[in-house]
Amino acid sequence: MLCRRFSLCFVVNILIIILVSLIFSFTVLAEKLPEKIVIGCLEPLTGAHAVFGTEAKIGMELAVQHINESGGIQSLGGVPLELVTEDVGEDAMSARLATESIISKYHPVAVLGLYISRLTTAASEITERERVILVADALVDGVTEMGRQYLFRPAPKASMQGRSAVEFVLEAAKKSGVSVEKIAILNEDSSFGRSNAIGAVQAALDNGLTIVYQKEYPYDITDASSIVHGIATAKADFVVTCPYFMDGIIFAKSFKELGKIPKFIAGMGACGFTDPESIEALGETSEYYSNTYSYNPAKNTPQNRKFVEEYTAKVGHIPTEAAGMNYYAMWILKEALELSGKLFPGDPLNPDNLRKAFLELDLTSGPAVETFPVNHVAFDGKGDNPYARATIMQVIKGEPKVVWPFDEAEAEFIFPRLDATY
Repeated sequence: MLCRRFSLCFVVNILIIILVSLIFSFTVLAEKLPEKIVIGCLEPLTGAHAVFGTEAKIGMELAVQHINESGGIQSLGGVPLELVTEDVGEDAMSARLATESIISKYHPVAVLGLYISRLTTAASEITERERVILVADALVDGVTEMGRQYLFRPAPKASMQGRSAVEFVLEAAKKSGVSVEKIAILNEDSSFGRSNAIGAVQAALDNGLTIVYQKEYPYDITDASSIVHGIATAKADFVVTCPYFMDGIIFAKSFKELGKIPKFIAGMGACGFTDPESIEALGETSEYYSNTYSYNPAKNTPQNRKFVEEYTAKVGHIPTEAAGMNYYAMWILKEALELSGKLFPGDPLNPDNLRKAFLELDLTSGPAVETFPVNHVAFDGKGDNPYARATIMQVIKGEPKVVWPFDEAEAEFIFPRLDATY
């Protein structure tokens, strides 16, 4: 009898010790956690790239709103997110200064954005030094090849965008019974343009195409007529090009005005032709152009439908690539914070613990995946998502429509161009 009482007392004491330890642990954790987890938005909000940065910011804002409405970071007791913003401007120096400023003023756990690769490279020097997680929306391959430990990129890199553009044309040509053997490849003169072109060149060689014309031009080009003539003289069956905004408009107008239009003109890099601003600027001239996207606005999932509906109501058009990339990036960050809270309950916001959580992510469901182009998000040692893939948008009757991959298309592609002249 005494033995039983002793055993019972022993068990009760152990349970009390465990309970007290848990209460103490949760109390210590609660004391360490802030009332809100600050996330930084670093985007070009003025200057030549402001249209992209503004869209990206709206995507982040909606993601934060939706995350907080769903209960915040639940593994950390429901702590909500708070978004703070700095304009990175147009050059490397302004990007560095903005990054310094946002970190010193707000001490964010992580920052999202930059969009322009040269700005990302500059800003990542600061985030790396300060051990702040950077979830980048820049696509140049080299962004994740600098050895940065705190940088992650969910979206498909630029060379994959170039490859996707070529593969789409070849698959569309095959489905349409049209022969394409000769390709022209263009890009503006930046690391972004070159990375896209490298992917397109490799895809062309892998598929036995003949590159009959290749040109790198200045991003501030004002006359594209000689290039359009060169493409026609080389008798390229189709063109794959990486424009930004104004150069894309100049090329599209030049093809039409000169009446030298190949079977197809495919954009790569998502910076021209199919975005709402380009369609508005070009009018009917935008018809049939395609471009790669790092986001699929037509993905038929509850979270994506909610995002598209609310973004469209707010802005007046469907989410652009910049908006979509940063919406799902914020949800991916949310998942990393949730995982860090589970793996490192004693210090979940420690940058090294959060970095480990990013590297442990293996998402196949949930809001982040529902808004991502494919149903798998993870990160390799460089910070890239090996499962990332691009989507193709084509302008059809004045509207950008998802046409590739074919099994996810919302509209049938038009190939070749109905206005082709050779």
